[in-house]
Amino acid sequence: MPPAAYMNEAQQGFFRQHLLDQRDDLRRRIDEEFGELRQQEPASDPADAGSAEEQRQWQLRLLEREKKLLDKIDEALERLARGEYGWCSETGEPIGLRRLLLRPTASLCIEAKERQEQRERHIRDVRGNPNG
Repeated sequence: MPPAAYMNEAQQGFFRQHLLDQRDDLRRRIDEEFGELRQQEPASDPADAGSAEEQRQWQLRLLEREKKLLDKIDEALERLARGEYGWCSETGEPIGLRRLLLRPTASLCIEAKERQEQRERHIRDVRGNPNG
């Protein structure tokens, strides 16, 4: 495909619908999980109560991750509306259709993402090393 055809109207429409479908599915899952949390009955046995609380904490962590993904989907839809979707927010280069198909919420091209991860690892290493 010629570079000028990147993020044409058809591609934008495809990704908009894909993101909207993902958002709807995610919202449905979040609603179902909240419903399950509300329906849980308190356990009278201390062992059962501990197990139930562990399950509840796991579900809350999952909901938190899903909420973050929901926020990323909304951000991607906003980038689409501004005409910025598919372009690296750091370099301005195309992110690439293959990467967007695998991760439709991506805002960085693979090279910029790798640099970001290297910086994060470096910061973790420096913080984890008291002699650092």
